[in-house]
Order: sequence, then structure tokens, then C-alpha cells
Amino acid sequence: MIKAGIVGGTGYTGAELLRLLAVHPDVEVTVITSRKEAGNSVSGLYPGLRGKMELAYSQPDDDVLAACDLVFFATPNGIAMNSVPKLMDKGVKVVDLAADFRLASASDWKQWYGIDHACPDLLAEAVYGLPEMNRESIKSAQLVANPGCYPTAAQLGLLPLMENGLVEGNVIIDAKSGVSGAGREAKVASLLCEVSESFKAYGVPGHRHLPEIRQGLGRMPLEGVQCFKGELVFVPHLVPMIRGIHATSYVSVNDHSIDLQGMYENRFSHEPFVDVLPAGSHPETRSVKSCNQCRISVHRPRGGNTVVILSVIDNLVKGAAGQAIQNMNIMCGLKETAGLDAPALMP
Repeated sequence: MIKAGIVGGTGYTGAELLRLLAVHPDVEVTVITSRKEAGNSVSGLYPGLRGKMELAYSQPDDDVLAACDLVFFATPNGIAMNSVPKLMDKGVKVVDLAADFRLASASDWKQWYGIDHACPDLLAEAVYGLPEMNRESIKSAQLVANPGCYPTAAQLGLLPLMENGLVEGNVIIDAKSGVSGAGREAKVASLLCEVSESFKAYGVPGHRHLPEIRQGLGRMPLEGVQCFKGELVFVPHLVPMIRGIHATSYVSVNDHSIDLQGMYENRFSHEPFVDVLPAGSHPETRSVKSCNQCRISVHRPRGGNTVVILSVIDNLVKGAAGQAIQNMNIMCGLKETAGLDAPALMP
């Protein structure tokens, strides 16, 4: 039985970790921390966990966390990097759900997050936790950087084309997210009256997920295949729903001899959490609600050079907690799908 700890268990991703780990057959959550809720029961804050998670929140303590086999950090950016070196010295495995270890460059980190990195030497050691691209590296990793929600949806949709160097020119990613992606902290912009019956773009000049996606695209090509040289445009949008991400990616593929549908089906045929839909399909966010699936469809409108890839995920599951557990399963030698078998909630 894997002993797991969670740092930052009061936000949406922390709560989703608790929900999924409560029924994981091979994991026991032994520590969950929150400075604000220390001493209070988890089920008191999240009544849906009554009878499933009888833990109380505690103050963060690296010595206590060091007794765990693996620790999840579901904290704001810039928190995990202060504790991870101590835990790794004790032999603890770490999955960070924030952005502290996603970027390989400390200077890029400072540019996008505004602070110096506390342990830049670990950036090269951290494995980017997109299993469909890095599964073998994740198996032997002690530190995994869990991908962001937007980057997960976008990168999975683009992976087959990028691996084979088929994209010519620029890449445009038009992505939409539910409001839970903004976190649980009270903000005027996230209030019901502010987001209901409205729709808007944000972060157009430069969103923090842009360098993460660009870095990922650069790592995708197979040996001997030319790297992506074009411009990346990423525009996120906020839509008035709680969960879900829909990413629409536009790329130029001038080679018309390629069976795009067959390529996607073959690439993901053995991936437990990627579902390539039949030709002509349009995936819906409701089809992945509360599950760890990414559903994808690929189109070449009117037989032109522009290929359109549609991908949907639940931002809190495959985009955060579910993928973190998938990474934990791989790191700890467990069945990759353990604790993640539940289908989407319908309706």
C-alpha cells in the first residue's frame, strides 16, 4: 500500500485528488495539509467525502511528509520548490501539480512567474508528466511535473502530427475552459453573475501555459524528424461552465497522402486514457466530465491544407488530479489505470 501525502488539500485540484484517491485500491492518504484548515476534518469541508476520507488537515511539515512514499503538491505556483529538495533527499517521490518544475529553464520560469526559482538544479531532473509522451521516463522518475490543463489538451491533440514532423508553418490553439480552472479562491471575475451568460478570451498577449506548450512541441519529434520551427499562437477563453476544456488546434499539413484518421487511431490505440473518435466526430466536454479521458477528433475541412484537431478533457481530472494519479501509478509500478476507471458523469 502506497502512503501518499497531499500538500494543499482545500482547492479544487486537492479535493479532486482526495475524491479519486479515496477509492484507489493501492493508496492510503496519510497526510493532508492546509494552513487555514489545520485541525478541521476533510469531510467537514467536503461533505461528499464523509465515510470515505476520515482525515484532518494539518500544518505543512516536511518531516511528517517525509514519512510518505509519494507527495502531491496541489499548491499555488512557487510553493513546492521550497520543500521538494528536502523530500527528495529523504527518498520521497513527488508529483507537483503546479508549474514549479514544468519549464526546463530557470530564466523562463522567472520571466513568466516573476520570482527566482528556489532549486533550479532540479529542473533538469524533473520529468514532464505527459504519460503518452514520456511514459518510460516517468517510470524511473523521483520528481514529476504534472502538465497544465490547457497544455494537456493541446499537446495530446497535436502529438501524432508533431512526432512525424508533418506540421508546416504556424500552430494556432484556440482553447476554452470552465471556471473551476481559475481555482477556488474568491475572485470577482469568477463570481456566478460575472461569468454566467458570458464568454471571453484572456491572456492573449501571453499566457503562462504558452511557454509550456512551446517547450512540449519542441520535444515531440521522433529521432531524425525536424523540430517545429513555426510560430505558436495560444488563446485561452473562459466559458460559463464548471468543468471542462475544449482545445481546437489549427495546423497546415500539405501532405495529402496521409491517412490522418488512421494515424491518430494507431498512435493512441494502446493509450488507456486517449480516445480517438470516429471520422467526422465532434467531441463534447460533457463526455469527459469527472473522468481521466481525453477525446480527440481530427478533420481536414473541404480537403484543404488546414487540419483541425479537436480535443476535450476535464480540467480537474486529466488536466490535473487524474493525470497526477496516472503519473503516480506509473512511478510506483502500479496498474496505470488504478483508481481512474470510472466513466464520465452523464448527464
